[in-house]
Amino acid sequence: MLAASDAARVIREPRKAAPHDRRPAHRTWLIKRIAWRLQALAEGDLSERARLRALELANDADLRLSPPRGTTVASAQGEPAEATPTPAPTNGRLPRPGTVITRRYKGRPVRVHVMETGLAFNGKVYKSLSAVAKAITGSRCNGYLFFRLQREEVTS
Repeated sequence: MLAASDAARVIREPRKAAPHDRRPAHRTWLIKRIAWRLQALAEGDLSERARLRALELANDADLRLSPPRGTTVASAQGEPAEATPTPAPTNGRLPRPGTVITRRYKGRPVRVHVMETGLAFNGKVYKSLSAVAKAITGSRCNGYLFFRLQREEVTS
């Protein structure tokens, strides 16, 4: 029945079957979604056993064991502990903090200061070399290639 219907009817149908859902664009998925919803309305939704099993599976999922960077964690007494900044993972191609990376671009020297919190260029701190390269060139490019940094060059 639904497979033979025209596209306009298929797009209107989910509003009747599931008015809270947003309008999907993929017709095949739409037909399956409508059929599932009509069956759920006619014969009932998931059984209680199926719902409990789904909750059990969700509880067994791997959870994040450490909080995101820059967040505070409550101590055992309930008061929030101080946020400890986590150092960003280092890449072997990136020089140590305190190093100045220089390169000529369009005849002008470009100087980038490597810091522990990021990369400083023209008074602004960037998170990656690619962001610095984009600020310089105006287009996206690989920062390591732009600054010609290779793993064997950075050994100091």
